Formats: sequence, C-alpha cells, structure tokens
Amino acid sequence: MDSTAWLITVSIFALVLLLFLVLRTKLQAFIALLIVSILVGLAIGMPPSEIVATIEDAMGGTLGFVALVIGLGSMFGEVLRVSGGSERLALGLIQKFGEKNIVWALGFSGFLVSIAVYIDVAIIILVPLIYSIALKSKKSLLYYGIPLCAGLSVTHTFLPPTPGPIATASIINADLGWVIIFGIICGIPAMIVAGPLFGRFISKKVFVPVPEHILRETENQTVNRELPSFRSAILIILLPLVLILTNTTAEILLPEGNTIRTVLTFIGNPIVALLIVCLLTFWIFGTRRGYSREEVQKIATKAMEPAGVIMLVTGAGGVFGKMLIASGIGDVLADAMQAINMPLLLFGFLTASIIRISQGSGTVSMITASSLVAPLVESFQVSEPMLGLLVIAIACGGTAFSHVNDSGFWMANRYFDMSVKDTLRTWTVMKTIVGLTGFVMCCIVSLFI
Repeated sequence: MDSTAWLITVSIFALVLLLFLVLRTKLQAFIALLIVSILVGLAIGMPPSEIVATIEDAMGGTLGFVALVIGLGSMFGEVLRVSGGSERLALGLIQKFGEKNIVWALGFSGFLVSIAVYIDVAIIILVPLIYSIALKSKKSLLYYGIPLCAGLSVTHTFLPPTPGPIATASIINADLGWVIIFGIICGIPAMIVAGPLFGRFISKKVFVPVPEHILRETENQTVNRELPSFRSAILIILLPLVLILTNTTAEILLPEGNTIRTVLTFIGNPIVALLIVCLLTFWIFGTRRGYSREEVQKIATKAMEPAGVIMLVTGAGGVFGKMLIASGIGDVLADAMQAINMPLLLFGFLTASIIRISQGSGTVSMITASSLVAPLVESFQVSEPMLGLLVIAIACGGTAFSHVNDSGFWMANRYFDMSVKDTLRTWTVMKTIVGLTGFVMCCIVSLFI
C-alpha cells in the first residue's frame, strides 16, 4: 500500500474508532481522543517518545488560551445567572419590545443571554418565564419557546466566550474578533428564520399547552427578589464582545506601533477583556448586590466544574489535530478537495454535521471537526477573515440535526412536555434551520472576503 492510501486509511480508521469509543463503549470523549491520537502516531511510524512529547506540546498549546477564556467566561456567566441578571435582561427586552413583538424580544433575549450562560442553564432560567405569557394568550407554548431556544442555540455555538467557538477558533488559530463579526452576521438571520418565523408556523401545526406539573414546580421555586437593572445586565453582556472587537478593529485600522493600537489590542485581547468583565461582574452583580466576598468566591469556583471537562476535551481535540497534521493527511485531503472542487467551508460544515448526527454533542462535534480541518488550514493559504468564517461554518454543522442522542433534545422534550415525535418536528427542525441558514449566510459572506 502506498503512503497516500495508508494515510487515508489511518484517517478513516481514526474517525471510525473515535466514534465507536464514544458511542458504543461510552468512553469519555477526552480519553477517547487521547487513545485515538496515540494510535494515529503509532500508525504513521512516530517514535513513542515523540508521541508523548507531541501530546504534551499540543495539550499545553491548546489549553494555554482556551482554559483561561472558558474559565473566565464561565465565572462571569455564573455570577450573572445567580444575581438574576439573565432574567432581568429577558424581562427588560419583553417589556421594551411590547406584547405585539414579544417573539422578537424572546429571540433576542436568547441571543444575548447565551453569550454568558450555557444553553442548558439558560433554558432552565428562561423557559419558565414564558409559561405565564402562553397561559394568558392561549397560544401554543412553541409560539414563544421556539424563538427563545433559537436565540439560545445560535449564540451558544456561534459566539465566544461559549466553549464551542472558543475551542474551534483555538484549534484552527482563528482570530476571535472575526469569529464574533461573522457569528453576528450569520447568526441573526439564522435566529430570525428558525425563531420567530418558524415558531409562528410550527405553533399552528403543533399545539403544546403549558404543562401543569411544570407550572407547579415553577411556583414552588419562585423566590421574590430584586433583580439588577436592565442597563447593567445588557452592558455587562455586550462588554466582552465590544472589547474583543476593538482588538481586531485596531489591527485593521491603525498602524503598528501606534499607542492607541497598542492599548486597544491589549484590552481587546480575549483573556484581558474577560478578566476585566469578570472583575466588573463580581463587583456590580456580586458585592454591590449584597453578596459577601466568600459568596462571590464560591459562585465563581462552582462555575469551573462544568468548564473543566470542556477544557480537557478541547485540549485532547488539539492533540488529535496535531497528530493528523504530523501524519501529512492535510496535504492528501487538500489534493483530494481540489480534485473534486470542494470548498473548505463545505468540508468543515459536513464534517461537523456527520459527527454531530453520530454522537450528539455540538461542542464535541465542533472540536473533532476543527481537529480534522486543522491539517487543511496548514495546506491552504487561508486569510484571517476566512478562518473566522470557517469557525462559523463548523459551528453550523455542530448546531444542526439535533436528535435523540443530544441532551438538549431531552431538555426541550421535558420543558415543553412533548412526545418524542413532536420534539423531532419542532426542536430538531429548529436546530437544523439554525445550522442550514447560518451556513447559507457563511457561503454568501465568503463571496465578499
């Protein structure tokens, strides 16, 4: 067997084995990625000592940035959640948009809240807010729930500092400023089509009443408390995006060595930007609202629990990508793609989609897909803007086609109290519309960069 055929065989075997370990043996994705990376190294003839050195180097290189950004982002989001900032944002937007435009308010509420709060936590916080609205209007719960969940879904996979886009950008070395720009450009149309427009359509086809047992649970959990101001909530959520964008903008508009550029690129560095936002959040939503320093510390520490697993999986994804780069598979794939004229964006989208359908987790599918795309980035001359757009294309694949192997599917099933069939007709279709609309936008944007 020639070297090209062997490399293709190794790559296919690696992907199949990875899916087998995660799906059939239920092995944790972090362990599965490390095992497959080691086997790839052995298969391409890399000495064992070099394999270990590569793992250490790739793990450290990937996590050096990702761990800091995801860690800081998690703490900022958790303090905002505990203080009621997320609820205030949603309630404020509903009030400002008015009853006529409430579905748009819910879509944008989800879009903004999910910047800081993980989607599963955001669903728990925000879905109960729409129960009373649905009761008063006598409309299907989906009329309000689909726009909210579409907004949450878009930002969770398209915009930093959520784990998926952070990890993907780190693995393929994309600038987060461009990721934010294209995430907004592609994400807002995706939210509109999958949210208010699809929600209005599907709520006429599937009537979902407010579940009585969920109403009782919500009543039992209700706590009277004073929420933060709407202005403080929206400003603190938008601040990290604005700061990170100043970095990218300054590099484009100002000459190197310019003092203003130096300052803006420093405070706009994602690590520095999130550190500033974290400290402000601790003060505005913690100390000023009566939390003691010890309580703020406990909240911030608790936020690191789910972040830890994501960091390890991201690091292992970086190791997998590094091994594939070392194997030379990037050149082989690049030649094959050029032979069939497959665009890099399409490859990223399809790869993430296949993995998403196979194993369920959007974040894991994005990390794995970016690991497979990384060798191609080495082979193609990809501009900074195109790298940012590639992250969004991968995110689109990681968002679409949610079904019974996705935890989000079952959260929607429970909170809307639907049958599996109706959850497929509503949640799955909504997520797929988000992914496909976002990818169409990626293709349109790619014509101009």
